[in-house]
Amino acid sequence: MLLTEKLKDTNIILASRSPRRKELLAGLGLQFSTISLDIDETFDRNEFKKEQITEYLSAKKAKAYTDIQPNDLIITSDTTVWVDDDSLEKASNREEAYEMIKKLSGKTHSVYTSVTIRSLEKEVTFSDETQVTFADLTDEEIYFYIDNYKPFDKAGAYGVQEWIGYIGVENMNGSYFNVMGLPTHKLYKELVKF
Repeated sequence: MLLTEKLKDTNIILASRSPRRKELLAGLGLQFSTISLDIDETFDRNEFKKEQITEYLSAKKAKAYTDIQPNDLIITSDTTVWVDDDSLEKASNREEAYEMIKKLSGKTHSVYTSVTIRSLEKEVTFSDETQVTFADLTDEEIYFYIDNYKPFDKAGAYGVQEWIGYIGVENMNGSYFNVMGLPTHKLYKELVKF
């Protein structure tokens, strides 16, 4: 049975503000609504590394939705960029964005995205990793991107689907959609099993 048939009577709720996650979930052919949850996204940098960060935050977002009904299926997600043994979340200003992209320039980094699927009966969290190699970027290119694309809502201060991805990404090992913020291939399989 196709996923669209299996979930046709399910109230799917994407708990995310991300227009990219909305676009990617729609790409699976599913009908869903969106809500946004305001949660504290801080974590202990000594306790959590790599996908542990995104798994923790994705599950925390799912638990924050307290009005779950019998027919509801909540989907939450979190993405981080991991480079030089450090996690890069969202930049809060132009200089922070510059520092993040400068750190990625000429290097390979990992993008981790975790997804939590939750119903009244059960909950599952899973992750995906994609390795992305950036070319050496000039300061002029970095500031052009920041000033024209304002990537302040993106982990690592960049969107792979934007200008910087076109000119900067030399190699990618793993899912492109995972870098955009939702590992659709894994999400599809997990929804089929759920």
